[in-house]
Amino acid sequence: MTAKRRILVTSALPYANGPIHLGYVLEAVQTDIWARFQRLRGHECHYVCADDTHGTPIMLKARTEGVTPEALIAGVHAEHARDLADMLISLDNFGSTDSRENESVCRQMYLALRSSGYIEKRVIRQAYDSSANMFLPDRYVKGTCPNCGTADQYGDSCEACGATYSPADLKDPISVVSGTAPVERDSEHYFFRLSAFEESLKTWMAGGAVQPSVAHKLEEWFSQGLKDWDISRDAPYFGFEIPDAPGKYFYVWFDAPIGYLGSLTQLCARTGIRFEDFLAPDCGAEMHHFIGKDILYFHALFWPAVLEGAGMRRPTSVHAHGFVTINGQKMSKSRGTFITARSYLDAFPAEYLRYYFAAKLGPGIDDLDMNLGDFAARLNSDIVGKLVNIASRCAGFIAKTDGGRLAGALPEPGLFAQFTAAADAIAAAYEGHDYAAAMREVMGLADRANQYIDQRKPWALAKQEGTGEEVRGVCTQGLNLFRTLMIYLKPVLPAMAAKAERFFGETAWNWESASTPLLGQPIKAYAALASRLDPAAVARLVGTAPEPAPIATAKAAPAAAGTPAAAPLSIEEFARVDLRVALIVHAEYVEGADKLLRLRVDLGELGERQIFAGIRSAYDPATLSGRLTVVVANLAPRKMRFGVSEGMLLAAGGGGGDLFLLSPDAGAAPGMRIK
Repeated sequence: MTAKRRILVTSALPYANGPIHLGYVLEAVQTDIWARFQRLRGHECHYVCADDTHGTPIMLKARTEGVTPEALIAGVHAEHARDLADMLISLDNFGSTDSRENESVCRQMYLALRSSGYIEKRVIRQAYDSSANMFLPDRYVKGTCPNCGTADQYGDSCEACGATYSPADLKDPISVVSGTAPVERDSEHYFFRLSAFEESLKTWMAGGAVQPSVAHKLEEWFSQGLKDWDISRDAPYFGFEIPDAPGKYFYVWFDAPIGYLGSLTQLCARTGIRFEDFLAPDCGAEMHHFIGKDILYFHALFWPAVLEGAGMRRPTSVHAHGFVTINGQKMSKSRGTFITARSYLDAFPAEYLRYYFAAKLGPGIDDLDMNLGDFAARLNSDIVGKLVNIASRCAGFIAKTDGGRLAGALPEPGLFAQFTAAADAIAAAYEGHDYAAAMREVMGLADRANQYIDQRKPWALAKQEGTGEEVRGVCTQGLNLFRTLMIYLKPVLPAMAAKAERFFGETAWNWESASTPLLGQPIKAYAALASRLDPAAVARLVGTAPEPAPIATAKAAPAAAGTPAAAPLSIEEFARVDLRVALIVHAEYVEGADKLLRLRVDLGELGERQIFAGIRSAYDPATLSGRLTVVVANLAPRKMRFGVSEGMLLAAGGGGGDLFLLSPDAGAAPGMRIK
């Protein structure tokens, strides 16, 4: 066991002008899994967040709704807190950037920056809406990007090319408030001297504080030279007034990241932990931020510099993730692909989404597509068909023997040792934010557990005389394998793990609990831990039919049970399809692909072929080598991003999304033609 660590974890602050959507849920789930994993390992880990409440958009929305900004953000805060709790996000404190604690930390940090010479006053020319009688914040001016020429971009950055600029740089600017062209007026503003921290930030970045792809993006900004940051806004503005500057307010991007520390301050007051133990430069603790890739500039440049300038420690890491798309499209209200946390929760358990996100989250910043057909298929295959299937197949037999007590020894301790030996690899994947790798490892073990039960067939043994102890031993082995997997999955499936703990008569599993089997103990009556998803119900999240999960490498796929047959083929057309028995020589995961396995198959006299097959959700590659199956041998080679696929595996798929490779009877040999 490693030494105990002291860790502060945050996810970016949801803005208080609307409901939480699945894009933000991805970030909260990613953060929560990491925080829960750290606690499961025995570390002191505190997860704090807050609503981002300040700025002109909040002020104007409150005005439109006829309420005060404070009333508006209070209502949104209650909704956000409820949705995050129902998504099983284990926040230690969920505050608000409008809190007294946050105002105190903002003033403290600003005064420290000012006394150190990092704040300057400058007169700037700023966009002003003469119709609305107000200075316009950057994102209330739109126009054409001065860098790439993309129209309809905000006044602070371009969504197309990522360039940052001021509203004055836009071409053909328009006020979002009134629709009129803004004019420019002089105003005295306060600037944070970000440029003074350029070398320090490069050193911090080189120490591994950000992902390699993020470091590459930051180099682009360094090459342009860091610009000093305007941290003030003119009245009217909803926010905190700057000390000694009447009518001037902190820009929302100054007090928003400080909101992490305001929330921490509230946690400290409630629990007795010390603020300085996490923020002092030499505190020895860790501070990790999880953010979307669209706010890198603020978190990877501006925020570390503000912390350093105020005499505090910089983040240990800033971990960025990509966006969520739905069926390959951006989330959009007009397209019906904008899914809120509440609309999802009203239909399905939180843990199904938590698992799906975990199964697709790697350590990079690639976007994550939530394909609704794949969502249903993966959950039905992995959680129902593999994981809980182990417990449901074994629990009933234990209940019928010796008062529902597990056997006193495992019949195959070596198999259990294989499961416990995987702990380090799974822990390393969690630690490195590669949750997809952790889920692959766990589901590969689930396949082995199911194979063990299939081979021992306790249901058949139970029909024979004098086999009661053998049945109990087999099912004790199976349930202990299931228990180990649930411990590994506790950061992802906390509610299901809690039910499994109660089933085994245990409380508060930790990571080390997986290393020792549970023997000779009575277990509770088994209750179903998960149920199948109906793809049609999943489709109603956006009101469109789900795209089918790929079965093989070509576009065609077998019809699911209960679906209409395809158009009839003539016997001549069918005769052109060359179906052959194939021996799977080797199978492996494809790096960067969520659904594919790379297979090398032996077709006898036709030689060996490489085939990419979309069966990753159903099969562990380690279980496929040496297996006979059926392939289409005369399919034209298909060039893919990962290589050339030279055939197609045949598989059957049921309505629930499970996949089953076709296999010939005993005696078939590689290369035999299917007739």
